[in-house]
Amino acid sequence: MNVPSYNFAGRAAIVTGAGGGMGEAIARDLAKAGATVTAIDLKPCPASLSGEKSVSFVQGDLRDRSFVEATIAGAHARSGRLDYLVNVAGVLWFGRDKSLLEMDLGVWDEVMDINLKSMVLTSRAATPFMRGSGGGAMVHFSTIQWMRGDLKPQDAYQASKAAVCAVSRSLAMQLAADGIRSNTICPGPTLTPLQARWDTEKLRAEVADYIPLKRIGTADDMANAALFLLSDGASFITGVDLVVDGGVLLRN
Repeated sequence: MNVPSYNFAGRAAIVTGAGGGMGEAIARDLAKAGATVTAIDLKPCPASLSGEKSVSFVQGDLRDRSFVEATIAGAHARSGRLDYLVNVAGVLWFGRDKSLLEMDLGVWDEVMDINLKSMVLTSRAATPFMRGSGGGAMVHFSTIQWMRGDLKPQDAYQASKAAVCAVSRSLAMQLAADGIRSNTICPGPTLTPLQARWDTEKLRAEVADYIPLKRIGTADDMANAALFLLSDGASFITGVDLVVDGGVLLRN
C-alpha cells in the first residue's frame, strides 16, 4: 500500500484512544512525520509508541475534567504550542449497548460520557491553546453506523457518534475565524480491537465480501485519512464528515 508522506515537524498533537487500534496508528504516524505527540488512553502504552521519543503517553480517564485539563495543559507546556487534537477514544459494547427500548439506561449514560463527553472536555481544554498557536485542526472519530438503522442496534453508540458529528460541525463554525478546522471521520468496518467479534477467518471473509472494495478496513486506512485532514493539504476543508468505509454506504 502506498502511504502518503506528510511533514508535521514543529507541530504538536494530542491523540486520545491511543492505547490501540486507530488512535495508536495515528499517534505513531504523526510522530514518524515529525510531530510532538501526547497520546492518551485508559489502557497502558502500546509497544509501538513506547520507543517513540517524541511521544508522551498519559494514562487516565477522559471523563475526568481535571485529568483532561491538566494533561492538555501539560502537553502545551512541554511543546510550547498545540496544533492538533484527534479524538478517537470510544467504546462499542455489544450485548450491553442495544435497543433503547430495553437497554439499561446506566449503560446509555456511560457510553455517552466516554464517547461524547470526552470529546467535549478535550475540545474545551485544547481550544485556547490552539488559538494561542495561531490555529490548527481537530479530527473526531464517529462511525457510518449513525447514518443507518440496524436490526441489532447499539443505540447509545449510534446516538453518541451522531452527536460527535453535530458537535464537530458546530466547532467548525465557531472556530473558523481562529483558523481552527474541525472534521470527523466516519469509519466503516475496520479490523481493530473494538471488533474482536470477528475472531475467525470465516467471519472476516464474510464481512469483507459485504464491502464493495472486498476487504475490511485497517487502522492504517483511518490514520491515512486523519493525517490528511490534519495536514495543510486539507487547509480549505472544515465541517466535513469523511466516510471511510470501502463503499459500504453505497449498498443502502
